[in-house]
Amino acid sequence: MSAKKKMPTAKRIRITYVKSAIGYAKDQKATIRALGLRRLGQSVEHEATPAIWGMVEKVAHLVDVEPVE
Repeated sequence: MSAKKKMPTAKRIRITYVKSAIGYAKDQKATIRALGLRRLGQSVEHEATPAIWGMVEKVAHLVDVEPVE
């Protein structure tokens, strides 16, 4: 069994696109786009829902996440 990370308690999170998706699977590229990220260095804010956290976990190696107060 893998240990799952607990979701932070913040209601909103800021997701920053930090590494290119070139060379990764199409579904990961689609997840980046679905999060609203288009360019490297771009940040978006989302409500911290289980659906968003699932997408973030899928592309965790390409993005940084921080809570928004």
